[in-house]
Amino acid sequence: MLTDTHTHLNVRQFDDDRDEVIERARQNGVSRIVNIGFNRETIPSSIELTETYDFIYSTVGWHPQDAIDMKADDLDWIEELCAKPKVVAIGEIGLDYYWDTSPKDVQHRVFREQIRLARKLGMPISIHNRDAHHDVVQILREEKAEDVGGVMHCFSGSWETAKMCLDMNFYISFGGPITFKNAKQPKEVLAQVPLDRLLVETDAPYLTPHPFRGKRNETGYVRLVAEAAADIRGIPFEELARITSDNASRLFRFPQI
Repeated sequence: MLTDTHTHLNVRQFDDDRDEVIERARQNGVSRIVNIGFNRETIPSSIELTETYDFIYSTVGWHPQDAIDMKADDLDWIEELCAKPKVVAIGEIGLDYYWDTSPKDVQHRVFREQIRLARKLGMPISIHNRDAHHDVVQILREEKAEDVGGVMHCFSGSWETAKMCLDMNFYISFGGPITFKNAKQPKEVLAQVPLDRLLVETDAPYLTPHPFRGKRNETGYVRLVAEAAADIRGIPFEELARITSDNASRLFRFPQI
């Protein structure tokens, strides 16, 4: 019983074998999937997946890399889609200072607008944070994101940053990097996150875990992430899978299995 809380099954990398990838995930014990719609192209196809598979849910939001393309009508569109029963969060939203595709001031504005929408609707948020730890935390605080909480997707920050996010009602999610031999910091943080705030994900087709690193990631590989997380925490895999799935149920408000 596993929940992949962040994947991108609707992107072009899966166009040739999407159904087979989803079936392999089921065979690996994945009982629920949260797929991410993050711009004008991926939001409709993510919604379509939820209508095709009863165990797939979706987020809707605007990725910081695409912030420069977001219009006022797009925010209204996201609000409308949040009324759909299988849309479980607004995201992924946040800041990305690694890819120079949207000016920082535009990223900040779009991030704030979506947090405000989430608070208006009472929806949790899924946070993308790349090389922007200080500003992400500051904006979350200023916009009172603790009112809705959410998940820090594929967390890569320090334990100090993680504690600040936990204090704001966020879950901390880990992906493939915790399986990398030299990924010291993510493993150290995972070891300290309270079990009732821990989530696992793949971010497929990106961040493929060992031993498939360098190849396309798949949702079914969340099992490898969960096995590594269980080893780091010193608990049985089955317990880690149950705990993280129960956590996902609370956060995204879908039925427990």
